[in-house]
Amino acid sequence: MLPKSLAALLLGLSPLALAAAPPAPPEIALRHALTGEAAAALVELVGRFNAESKEGKVLLQHVGMVDDPHQLPHLALLADDEQQKFFGGHPRMLPLYKVMDGAKVKFDAAALFPVLADVVDDNKGRVQALPLALSLPLLYYNKDTFRKARLDPAKPPVTWWEVQTAAGKVFDVDRRCPFTSSNSAWVLMENVATQHGEPVAHGEQGGKAGLALNNLVEVKHVALLSSWHKSFYFRYFGPGREADEKFLSGECSMLTSDSSLYLRLLRRKPFDFGVAALPHYDDVRGAVPGRLLPDGPALWALAGKKKPEYALAAHFIAFLMRPEEQRLWVRSTGFLPMTAAAMDALAAEGAPPELLRKAVERLSDKRFASAARPKAVFGMGRVRAILSEELEAVWANLKPAKEALDTAVRRGNSALQPQPTDGTVSR
Repeated sequence: MLPKSLAALLLGLSPLALAAAPPAPPEIALRHALTGEAAAALVELVGRFNAESKEGKVLLQHVGMVDDPHQLPHLALLADDEQQKFFGGHPRMLPLYKVMDGAKVKFDAAALFPVLADVVDDNKGRVQALPLALSLPLLYYNKDTFRKARLDPAKPPVTWWEVQTAAGKVFDVDRRCPFTSSNSAWVLMENVATQHGEPVAHGEQGGKAGLALNNLVEVKHVALLSSWHKSFYFRYFGPGREADEKFLSGECSMLTSDSSLYLRLLRRKPFDFGVAALPHYDDVRGAVPGRLLPDGPALWALAGKKKPEYALAAHFIAFLMRPEEQRLWVRSTGFLPMTAAAMDALAAEGAPPELLRKAVERLSDKRFASAARPKAVFGMGRVRAILSEELEAVWANLKPAKEALDTAVRRGNSALQPQPTDGTVSR
């Protein structure tokens, strides 16, 4: 190996200049699983940041293109049930507030909509991750089929009893699939519980966590869905977003799914469709139909990285919080805006539509921060998988609703884990 002084001379540099050369700007990896328009929007978002960044560059990794998932990135746009797929294990995360404090980069956590902050903060109100790609559950319906069934397309079902009536009339004109649901554990279990004042789970910092998804409302709801399944009013296609395509194709007439689907429907316009609030039970005392649990991938920082890399990550987070960047992101993806300033930017150009605008307004109301999902408890992704398995046993007529939910609670309790107290987050 050549001495530094000789190497410098050969390169036309003085040894002093070589010694004073600044270190190369850091690069950090952001791993994600987005597809379609959302993935393209993320590419553009990162491109805009890199074009102006003086701190370094963000490099995108799609989880499907990673050769070794155990080689961990710096950031991950991660849903609760994707850890194993993303990392081949369960690594530790560094809470977002620590990333921002350590880099001394301003982050106004109070600017986040309270309901979204409630999804990603801990039991002390400290933000753990950025709620970048969250959605709310909604009801979508085919207005053309409603007209054939002599249902008023301007009056979608408001309660689950009205869904049953509508499904019966749709069945008379199109027996393929009157009603279906995507992400059924989240939509049909967690959100139905929250709407009717029931907790999803209970747990305390460092204490024992326990599910609460076998209460009267949940048992009643699953029993009703089971009766619909037997009557062919309700069809089940899988625990994820399989049902979305069945609705987009026109096979299914009603669908409960997440709010980001609206943008795909608007762009494809497969038929005349309507959007409505998630139905509720009007015979349950204390029901608050608008109290919902936003869900979706949040942006997490992984623990064990270098200080300059965290500084770059902090500047990227600050970039994502800009109202104009959020406006472009929401317009391209259909995800929920994170702040009131972003919502103002969207409203100035007439977006989003009225129903979603009303839903977003609720995000700023602290009364709708339900706290139904316990703070400092992790493992809900595995719980949803268990719930889906037990629900499938109900649809197959292998178990009654109460037995299936009791079993899901018993199995799911072993999957819930309290948050560690060492400042990192185990997911």
